[in-house]
Parts: sequence; structure tokens; C-alpha cells
Amino acid sequence: MSESLIDLLAIFDVEPIETNLFRGKCPNTKAQRVFGGQVIAQAMIGACRTVEGRLPNSLHGYFIRPGDPRVPIIYQVERLREGKSYSTRRVTAIQHGNAIFSMVVSFHAGEESAFHHQDKMPRVPPPEKLVAGKLPKQPMYCETTEFIRRYYAIELRPVEIGRYVGQKTDDGRVHIWIKAAARLRDDPALHMCALAYASDYSLLDAVTARYERPLFDKRLMIASLDHAMWFHRPFRADEWLLYAKESPSAQDGRGLVRGLIFKPDGTLVASVAQEGSVRERR
Repeated sequence: MSESLIDLLAIFDVEPIETNLFRGKCPNTKAQRVFGGQVIAQAMIGACRTVEGRLPNSLHGYFIRPGDPRVPIIYQVERLREGKSYSTRRVTAIQHGNAIFSMVVSFHAGEESAFHHQDKMPRVPPPEKLVAGKLPKQPMYCETTEFIRRYYAIELRPVEIGRYVGQKTDDGRVHIWIKAAARLRDDPALHMCALAYASDYSLLDAVTARYERPLFDKRLMIASLDHAMWFHRPFRADEWLLYAKESPSAQDGRGLVRGLIFKPDGTLVASVAQEGSVRERR
């Protein structure tokens, strides 16, 4: 498989330009808008660089304006709290003098707990039994797995392959194996940022899964409105993770999606929630 056209590590190499100010670059300047996962990850990296000895436990962000891929993004970090167990940071992504994204990140020092439980991982085929080359080659499916690897630096193995040609899923549940296309250094915070990056890709597909609509249906206008994520247990983002997604509700041009992310051994490592604008073109 060919190498990725974009440098994932360069995306994560957010440049400090002043105290609490960082600059992130856009790898694909020919795109119509900045990939939402990129803004989430870069904002998170900026926040991580202002905290010592603690890892992120959650993030809550809002997409305000589409990002312009032709210019860098400035990330302004505000230090809201420095408690005994938790630290809190607010990050604002700025382009052309306007906020395009706002996010609050919580950091936890880690502690012993008397409570340990998690949901079970859905029973699906392992990634090695799902071959990317077997995806349907249909005109409406322009974003092949090779395209996604080259332009997003994300490797994936979808379970419900029929989704790519409009096969509906009655219960709205969609499963996909994902991992970063690049090998990452042994830094837990970096792996969290990388998973946050990948978690935004095709998440809103679960909204249309109940209908006979193919992925990337050009009759639809789909955009993320917000993104929330909780980190539960250690993992590596450059190893296969199962992304189990479902949409419990859609109404008024908006759809809600929930996601659980598991290691192959069944360990639940993260939870995701996102609302998006899902509209038919008129």
C-alpha cells in the first residue's frame, strides 16, 4: 500500500509562538475546508502543552465556522483551573480574526477507584478478515480506503461494507476498525490526540445508516456541529481499534451520534458523542 500523502506527525507538531499561543498547519490546502478532526487534535495538543503530569480525561468542542485550509490556524489556550486532581483548559481556534472552533479539555491526575465496569464490545469480524480491496467500486464512493489513508492518514476496515452502496442498517449501528496510518512515539497524550483526530471521520454516517443512502451521498449536506469525547483506559492509536457507532435520534435537520471505541481484546478505551447538521440539498 502506498505511503500517505499527508504527514500525520506534522499535523500534530503544533508550533508554540507565544505563551498560551500555538500555530497549526493544514496539510491539504486543496480541500474545501479543514477536516474537523484536525482542529480537534491540534487544539488538544495545544492544551496538553500547558499541563504537566496529567492526561486528558474529556473534551467538549463546538465547530463555529468552516476552517480555511490555505492558512495556518492559531490556537489560544486559557488556563481555567489547576486543582488537586483536575486541570481545565479552554482552547479557541482562530483564522482571519474569527473563532472557528472552541473546546474545553479536562485533565485528570489519575487515582485508584473502587468502581470498574464497562460495556461489552460488539461481536464483529477482526480487521485482518476485512480486506480493504473488497470495498465496492461505485461512482458515488469516491473516498476509498486508499484515498482516506493518503489524504487523512487514517487506515480503516469497515464491517458493514454494504453501507458504501446505500444498504441501510435497521438498528442504525455501524462498526469500523480504525488506526493511525503512521507509527506514533510512546506518548499517551499523543495517542489520545491521534484518536481524537480519527474519531471525527465519517462519524455522522450513523445518522443515515437507517436509510437507503450511500456514504458520501452528494444529495446531502452534512457537517459536524459539536464533538465530545471521554478517555477511559490506555491504548495505542496506531493499532487497530473498533469504532462502534449508533444514532439514537435525528430531527429538525440535526442528527445525534454516539460511539464506543474498543481495543481488539474488548477493552473500552473511549466514548464519543457528536451532533451534526444533516440536510438534503434543495
